[in-house]
Amino acid sequence: MSDVVRASGTVHWIGAGLSTGSGLALLCDTAERVRLWHRTEERAAQALDHLGLTGRAEPRAFGLAALTAELAPGDVVVSMLPAPEHAALLAVCARRRAHFACSSYVSDAVLEQVPAAEKAGIVVLTEAGLDPGIDHLFAHSLVARAREAIGDEASYSLTSYCGGVPAVPNDFRYRFSWAPAGVLGALRSPARYLEDGEETTAERPWEVTRPHVVDGETFEVYPNRDSVPFIEQYGLPTGWRPRTFVRGTLRLEGWLRAWDAVFEELKAGDDIRIAALARELAATYPTTDADHDRVVLAVSLDVSGAKGETWSGSYLLDLVGDEEESAMARCVSRPLSLAVRHILSDDLPSGLNRAAETAERSREWLSELAGEGLEFTLRVDQ
Repeated sequence: MSDVVRASGTVHWIGAGLSTGSGLALLCDTAERVRLWHRTEERAAQALDHLGLTGRAEPRAFGLAALTAELAPGDVVVSMLPAPEHAALLAVCARRRAHFACSSYVSDAVLEQVPAAEKAGIVVLTEAGLDPGIDHLFAHSLVARAREAIGDEASYSLTSYCGGVPAVPNDFRYRFSWAPAGVLGALRSPARYLEDGEETTAERPWEVTRPHVVDGETFEVYPNRDSVPFIEQYGLPTGWRPRTFVRGTLRLEGWLRAWDAVFEELKAGDDIRIAALARELAATYPTTDADHDRVVLAVSLDVSGAKGETWSGSYLLDLVGDEEESAMARCVSRPLSLAVRHILSDDLPSGLNRAAETAERSREWLSELAGEGLEFTLRVDQ
């Protein structure tokens, strides 16, 4: 492993979309220099004005060549671009010996760039947003608490559900704040998880939607992506037998019924028709300036020890957006900003990092997020 390039104090925040929020303002408080890169310099300046950051960050017109020309060793590049564009940015960072951070899952394309990044001595920080991100912090914390209480021989059920929903429910039980194609694509992708101790795959995830009560309120949840690799990532003891392990998506009660016509279209599997459907949904159920969003993240762990002892713990984050900022922007940008500040403090090793690698880091970062006003609750029963 190469020595880590010392942080220069300059942050390049790439993109000013719907997930860019008060986290950028927090970086302006701590970094020596912040540059916001957007499609044009004018749009970057407008975004800074909207965020109340005019004069605190420098607007720039984004392009790989323009960014490359301004990158210096030790700078930090924060990508708010779509996940498929991360790898190209990371390649530039490796050449210029600049650190890289994003809130997305680790893709195969990003993994291919990691050896060069590690050789260059730069930090590659991923999964540092809401989901993935805060959900990982919650899970690591719960596993560590349960292990301390129960030990290394037990059975367990862990569920992690997250969703962005309308604060005021509509008939469709959802509003689109970004392109519906991503939501529809996720629903068409099989989901792998553990149920009753057995590995299970749902080819159509919505078909295994079930009620899920959170703090007395009933939601609907379904598995998303591949949950199984996170058993190892969360550091679950090898002596713990899984009863249930699922990471999934949370929706308002009534969502399944409201989306019945959409599911019929998805079953047909016609890519052209589904692309047209995405455009229709975006036009019919947009998030307007009058709408406030709500983010709900619920992570629960129930453990039964070898001698009959039990332990249960849960984290709940439930936030509603306001006139200043959407709940989603707050929940994505604040943990990402915290992660970048740890890069600026030279706290992280070179190579691939995730927001939560250990229980110790999770406790530290959760404490810092709480201290900055990101509200969540922890409940423990034993």
